[in-house]
Amino acid sequence: MDSLTQIVLGAAVGEAVLGRKIGNKAMLYGAIAGTIPDLDVLSAFFTDKVTALEMHRGFTHSIFFSVLFAPILAFIVTRFEKYKKLKDWSWLFFWAFITHPILDAQTTWGTQLFWPLDIRLAFKNVFVVDPLYTVPFLVFLVLTMCQKKESKKRRFYNNLGLIISSSYLMLTLVLKGISYQTFTKELAAQNIKYTEIKTKPSPLNTILWTANVATENAYLIGHSSFLDKNPITFSSYPKNHHLLGDLAKHPKVKRMIAISKGWYTINKKNNILYFNDLRFGTLSLKPNAESFVFKYKIEVDENGTPIFTEEPKEKRDAKKLLSELWIRIKGN
Repeated sequence: MDSLTQIVLGAAVGEAVLGRKIGNKAMLYGAIAGTIPDLDVLSAFFTDKVTALEMHRGFTHSIFFSVLFAPILAFIVTRFEKYKKLKDWSWLFFWAFITHPILDAQTTWGTQLFWPLDIRLAFKNVFVVDPLYTVPFLVFLVLTMCQKKESKKRRFYNNLGLIISSSYLMLTLVLKGISYQTFTKELAAQNIKYTEIKTKPSPLNTILWTANVATENAYLIGHSSFLDKNPITFSSYPKNHHLLGDLAKHPKVKRMIAISKGWYTINKKNNILYFNDLRFGTLSLKPNAESFVFKYKIEVDENGTPIFTEEPKEKRDAKKLLSELWIRIKGN
């Protein structure tokens, strides 16, 4: 999830663990701990793109990391804080650490919660930024901060924020199941043969859902709003995996394919190959949109090693997408 959401979650967890004893400092340390797992993004400055993608939401988002570093951070904090109970501080850091990847596991990218095992949990029931999750949670957190640490209202507001936000996540799983049934029924009605289907919410909401559908030679992408009245339109994207040629055998390309879980297309423009990660869809809801959220240029150095470079996204693309989302959410 986005940084603000993880800060809010970490602060609420810190309050739940230690708020009665140290007041708003529990929120502060919880908020800090809630952002620490995302420091793995710094790997992009020291490694190539493929390695950085592999490391993202890996070790720092694991149970192993939470167990190992919680007591270390707790020990450091007890060196200068008046409250000295190592066990309590350890619990604060552990729960702030572990709830971060558990929340991230609800998104499309997922997390390697069980690192070093190569298992990435991605339930795909919320978008990486979801105001319906974050805003109410933030409101209750602010109300909590305004109460004295001994106040019953303080604990009530914080618990209510945790309960409502968690309940919303449970609701999104139900909505995901409903949308899945909608897509599969529509595919059957249109007599579309497919081998696999993945569903996820569209940006910033859980009313409009997107399906990636794998067929023999192409991937289909369709959108379905709970307010729709007409059949779903599926756009087709040729796989074009053959365009990789001998590059498909290179270890780095194989790693990139593994990162995308096999959901990728290849296109060629001006004699340059591009790798499109379909899991995150396109930057437009219009049929057969060509701009993908994650698109990588493939260049080959003098040693024959492929180099992946992420194509930059323009601000106007985001504005355009938001405009299209608002229209499409209201139904087709």
